[in-house]
Amino acid sequence: MPLTPKTSSFSRRSLLRALGGGAALGGLAGCGVPAAYVHPGDRGAADLSASDKRLTWANWPLYIDTDDDDPNRRPTLDAFVKRTGISVKYTEEINDNDEFFGKISPALMNHQQTGRDLVVMSDWMCARFVRLGWVQAMDRAKQLNVAEYLDPQLRSPAFDPGRKYTVPWQSGITGIAYDRRRLGREIREVSDLWARDLKGRVTLLSGLDESFALLMQGNGVDITRWTAADFHRVCDQVEKYVENGQIRRFTGNDYTKDLVSGDVLACQAYSGDVIQLQADNPHIRFVVPEAGAELWADSLMIPDLARHKRNAERLVDYYYEPEVAAELAAWVNYVCPVPAAQHVLADAKDKDTAALAENPLIFPDAGMRSRLVIARDITSAERVEFAKRWNKIVGL
Repeated sequence: MPLTPKTSSFSRRSLLRALGGGAALGGLAGCGVPAAYVHPGDRGAADLSASDKRLTWANWPLYIDTDDDDPNRRPTLDAFVKRTGISVKYTEEINDNDEFFGKISPALMNHQQTGRDLVVMSDWMCARFVRLGWVQAMDRAKQLNVAEYLDPQLRSPAFDPGRKYTVPWQSGITGIAYDRRRLGREIREVSDLWARDLKGRVTLLSGLDESFALLMQGNGVDITRWTAADFHRVCDQVEKYVENGQIRRFTGNDYTKDLVSGDVLACQAYSGDVIQLQADNPHIRFVVPEAGAELWADSLMIPDLARHKRNAERLVDYYYEPEVAAELAAWVNYVCPVPAAQHVLADAKDKDTAALAENPLIFPDAGMRSRLVIARDITSAERVEFAKRWNKIVGL
């Protein structure tokens, strides 16, 4: 199965330079630009769903099941269209959170339609949309599957208590990946990355939001309530390891190439990527340190003024049927936000499919869940300072 590209280092680099570390909106009011916040009563538009059976959905590339013989067919989505009569324009146009934010923010800021009824973004970026009032609350009374089956650990992030505005599409873990055979020993904690035999063979994720939480956990920090001092301590450490050559480079999803080639022996990594790498190299391991790892989600949102809100809500709820969630999880291999899908996969006739039900990187067991934590997001007030320092270290 192909890797899910979560970031694009090129687009991230260019966008962060252009936007000043993703903080551009924070300075709009001081530049004479009207405040970007949209009040709840101004977010909706006349919903055409009843008479216009369609919707437009923007997602990341390779983030949905496809037919083995025809990559243009998406079995779960095709089944939704057949069942409901709602046609779906599905676009794989999100390659980077910041890039897509820059693409649709002018419309949202100026209270205009984006042309999209549903988008999928990482929760740290969803937090920005929620704060700005750029997304509509979903009618959970009409989303019975979401209400019943959403993973309890993902139900109420700090930026969206009760998940009124967002619903996880897929979840995942940021941990450590390493090649056990090439390294010749185990890795168990973040501190193990700084061992002498790994000098020049370690990579970290380049994105601030993707990387900082795991590093803080390595310092014993509770990432649900981390402080500026915790952040700067991590930066001090990373600067030291850049200067002495311990860290080879900072990456987007291209860390997978380095790990496969052997240029890198250990790295920050996403759980779903590692599952796919293990299909070709069973010696690649994924570690959730005893000190903890970050549990994150990429979530579905309905932008302001979307013209097919009810159709979008129906599609979101459809993907929370355990049978549908199981079919998607079997292809995507990230943490399934519908734990009830585990029993569906366990009963699959195909042996390999059934085995996925026992994979803790898709369905974390109680022991692993006890070490998974959702980090508090970086506030708009913190972002300018933190991004400036982190981007200087990383070279963005």
